[in-house]
Amino acid sequence: MDHKELARICEAILFAAGEPVETERLCFVTETDPDEIRGVLRELMDLYAFERRGIRILRLEDSWQMCSQNDLAPWVTKALETRKPPKLSASQLETLTIIAYYQPTTKAFVEKLRGVDSSYSVSALLNKKLIAENGRLEAPGRPILYVTTPDFLRTFGLESLEELPEMEKVSFSNAAEAEPREEGRTDSSTPLRPAQNDAAGADAPEGPPREGETP
Repeated sequence: MDHKELARICEAILFAAGEPVETERLCFVTETDPDEIRGVLRELMDLYAFERRGIRILRLEDSWQMCSQNDLAPWVTKALETRKPPKLSASQLETLTIIAYYQPTTKAFVEKLRGVDSSYSVSALLNKKLIAENGRLEAPGRPILYVTTPDFLRTFGLESLEELPEMEKVSFSNAAEAEPREEGRTDSSTPLRPAQNDAAGADAPEGPPREGETP
């Protein structure tokens, strides 16, 4: 297939999809190998950036999505009368950071590191589609495992989890010995430093509510 024609087809598919499309799916539709698809989409990304187009293509691990440019968000929001994305409280952001770095992980492990019950934060992150269930741990009680979603990558402007900043992880045994602390309080020694990015219009964290309160 002609290179320009392949670019036009991929562009049309991403525009019509309105959600991430996997490289594998594009390969199946166009009968093209993955490297060529990735090359074409990278060229489109560079072209949009060079010409300062109103749209751009995001890579989310091995999926691709077309969206509007960040700096045009006020006009897009005003025209479509859409609501701003819900804010993340400090407790939700902390919970999300732990899941991002230790995934797949359980709510119990999150609570060991945070020192507080995290049921509300986990539930809120599920509702906001920033995390998702990913099977169960083969352990007594078979607790649910949680992982981050493509929405997480898009919200924080990441192509993959490999772009997360390096962080010194805490072992489970050390976490079990940690003393519980007050909800919303972060010790100065905590390694949690989320990679914040407003690529998808994410708001800055608001004041930390206690678990169970509605933000």
